[in-house]
Amino acid sequence: MRILWGMVALAIYSGLTFYLGWNFRAWLLSIHQFRWPIVYWTVLFLVSYGYFIGKLHPLLTPFSVLGSYWMFFLQYGLILCIVANLIIKFTPLTTRMVGTGVVGLLIILLIAGTYFAYSPVVRKATINIDKPGDDMRIVMASDFHLGLLSGKGHLDKFVALSNEQNPDLVLLPGDIVDDSPKRFVEKDMGEVMKNLKATYGVYGVLGNHEYYGNEIPEFKKEMAEANVEILMDETILVANRFYLTGREDATNKNRLALNEMQPENVDLPWFVMNHTPLDLDEPANLGVDFHVSGHTHRGQMWPNHLITERVFELDYGLVEKEQMHALVSSGFGFWGPPTRLGSRSELWVIDVKFSE
Repeated sequence: MRILWGMVALAIYSGLTFYLGWNFRAWLLSIHQFRWPIVYWTVLFLVSYGYFIGKLHPLLTPFSVLGSYWMFFLQYGLILCIVANLIIKFTPLTTRMVGTGVVGLLIILLIAGTYFAYSPVVRKATINIDKPGDDMRIVMASDFHLGLLSGKGHLDKFVALSNEQNPDLVLLPGDIVDDSPKRFVEKDMGEVMKNLKATYGVYGVLGNHEYYGNEIPEFKKEMAEANVEILMDETILVANRFYLTGREDATNKNRLALNEMQPENVDLPWFVMNHTPLDLDEPANLGVDFHVSGHTHRGQMWPNHLITERVFELDYGLVEKEQMHALVSSGFGFWGPPTRLGSRSELWVIDVKFSE
């Protein structure tokens, strides 16, 4: 059955690629620039499958870059081609005029999306926890997807922005690397990560992409060398001030239930990192004070947020549920195309106020 569904998906994807290619060909013909049809269609289909081709061998990595950008053109190209076809059919405007407008708009969207992806912002919020303690500041950022396109320079921006906040604690709730830690190692990104400063340390958890890479021991080792402690279904007491729980991602069907990691001392604050925000009732009912997640990317590219809003109870932002404050970030990096529209690369700064 999986093979059948795979063949259906492949047929649909190829059909959509052909639809885009046919429309772009029509515009090229209208401006008298269409040449070498065999080369044209060959290149188009190589690019459209480039993300997968690039994974076959390191020498084919440039195809991964092309394939990542193709995801952007696939999504917005489909939307704009459908609109363009309707305009041409029901108005006197020509293929040349409409097609030129569509190509120009795609270029503008690509430039804007690239800017929003590579120019992170700092979001700030304050939460109040009804437990005794000294006020503290937490920096949280998720979904770096460090690898080919979200690289050392982007990580350096995070370290600089985080250190500017003088945090007491830095939380990295998953998808720190994009599948494999190999490029993280090759580009010495650990040396950048080591520069993160926090009074009580830097902690992270696994996301679904760390599982996809299937190199978790190597990933955890590299994070440890970069002074990032990865928590895997465990709760620790930090400086006798607060408890911190790091959950395995929901990709791991054998992960522990949260109540199995519940701390004994309920008088101390309890913070939880869980990459995928699938269930907020469980931590709220157990008495978690602050719960952080990522994964959703807030859809990353408009209008995908309409999907994430329906899949998750909370797909973005900070809300209060009973006594628990829950935060979901759109992420500091990106997956696939290095573009964001309708979302922004970000880190969160949370000032935690405790009762006296």
